[in-house]
Amino acid sequence: MWSTFATIFLVLLLPILGLSFIVAILGLVRINEREVGVVIKRFGPRMAAGKMIALKGEAGYQADTLPPGWHFWYFPWQYRVIKAPMTSIAPGEIGLVVAADGDSIPPQRILGKVVPCDNYQNARLFLTGGGQKGQQLGLLTAGTYRINSAVFTIITTRNAEQFGLHADQLKVHQLQPDMVGIVTTLDGAPIDEGEIAGPLVPDHDNYQNAQKFLNSGGRRGLQEQVLLSGSWNLNPWFVKVEQVPMTHVPIGHVGIVISFVGKEHVDVSGDAFKHGNLVDPGHKGVWVTPLYPGKHPLNTRVMKVELVPTTNIVLNWAKRTEAHSYDAHLSPITVRSKDGFAFNLDVAQIIHIGAPDAPKVISRVGSLQNLVDHVLQPIVGNYFRNSAQAYTVLDFLNARSERQIEAAEHINRAIRSYDVQAIDTLIGDITPPGELMLTQTARKIAEEERKTYEIQREAQSQRQLLVRETAMADIQQEMVKSEQGVQIAELHSQAEIKRARGEAEATRLNALGEAEAIRARGEAQAQAYRSGVEALGPQSYSALQLMDIIGRQGVRIVPDVAVSGGGGNGLSDGLMALLLQQNLDNKRIE
Repeated sequence: MWSTFATIFLVLLLPILGLSFIVAILGLVRINEREVGVVIKRFGPRMAAGKMIALKGEAGYQADTLPPGWHFWYFPWQYRVIKAPMTSIAPGEIGLVVAADGDSIPPQRILGKVVPCDNYQNARLFLTGGGQKGQQLGLLTAGTYRINSAVFTIITTRNAEQFGLHADQLKVHQLQPDMVGIVTTLDGAPIDEGEIAGPLVPDHDNYQNAQKFLNSGGRRGLQEQVLLSGSWNLNPWFVKVEQVPMTHVPIGHVGIVISFVGKEHVDVSGDAFKHGNLVDPGHKGVWVTPLYPGKHPLNTRVMKVELVPTTNIVLNWAKRTEAHSYDAHLSPITVRSKDGFAFNLDVAQIIHIGAPDAPKVISRVGSLQNLVDHVLQPIVGNYFRNSAQAYTVLDFLNARSERQIEAAEHINRAIRSYDVQAIDTLIGDITPPGELMLTQTARKIAEEERKTYEIQREAQSQRQLLVRETAMADIQQEMVKSEQGVQIAELHSQAEIKRARGEAEATRLNALGEAEAIRARGEAQAQAYRSGVEALGPQSYSALQLMDIIGRQGVRIVPDVAVSGGGGNGLSDGLMALLLQQNLDNKRIE
């Protein structure tokens, strides 16, 4: 039983012992694909003082590492091989490097310079190429690296706190849209005397190539060049970035740049402009070209932008203030009149500054607020104080429009030399002295009362005149009626006269007519008589005419009732005959 187990054990152990013996004899070491072999030599020559990494086979940590695979002659009694994992930098992150060996960093520097060493994967190149120990300017971007951990310590987001850093500092720097990154570098030569920021340095890839920045003369401290929106691999030991909004020039304004950095000052304003200096963009001073509405990526730590409205600006010397607040310190103007009274004026001044003239205005006075406080306020205030002394209070009040026109002309001439246009000057409320107003009020009241009395008297006079005129109108009406009656009577009388005349004339004419008719008739009868006599003879024609008359006149030749006197009934018969005849006549009439 025991012999069986011993046989099995020997069968299994002998290959292992044989393999170990072969490994020991050949010094075999196997490094996996995701590992780095860090070699420690157990014995050998001593390294020079101050050195920690062996370059020439000295005892200690070796500069060269073992890549993945089988390696011979690394005998266990002579070498110790540490299988370290590869260094991995996640996407969106960076890795900082600390070198344990190398040359000393010069006193004027705080970070080790960058030397070609395959992203710190070749420690020998680093050490022989002048690499400096300590914190490095260079960094590692996203990827996987075979780093000799004996030479380099890599700081990532996973171990940042161990080295006094925040994990966010080891992430790719993200600059937001509409923002500007103001950069301060922490290494490099000092800024030149008299300067407040480092000059523009070309070809350093927005501070991502720190070594090239320093080699090109980059200075330590605040930088003139800014970063724009984007993602940047920045070494937090080398730069600090402050994100600020872009400079916004609103519509209706221009931005006048006052730069404290840049090329030497060269005045381009011309001989005609003697009240300030203007420079081209990129130079120190007031830029001759304004910034127009929009967003501009300016470094506001080394430049100042003065916004100047290009629309009309209203300034009130009153108790009210416009939204722009340039007139916040202005107050009503106190003036003294010719008759010695002090009173207050509210004045509104409208000005305009053209975009091409705005740099001249800022170069002359420094800011728009200075223009208001140091130019417009004394010009406007002193003009009204001086002009008011030539008039009494009442004259000033009564001729306000004339005073306003005079003020506009004077102020326009005065501020034109400051490259400012005066659009209009307006006089607002006038606050005269109280005691004068009491007198004026009493006088006005008395005058108004006098006018009232005069109006009332005039009204009474008008009323009396109205009554008189009314009476006269009534009398006139009667007179008119009388006159009309007289005229009517006259007309009636004239009508009667005319009627009488007409009747008389008619009568005369009738008489004449009848006479003429009678005469004509007589002549006709006479002519007829003559003709009858001639025809029948006088006797026969007379008898004929007599018979005609008896027939027309109804003359009875024989009586209707004849009463004889020979008998006794003659009278009664006659009466009966008369009654009968009358009855017959009545029936004929019906």
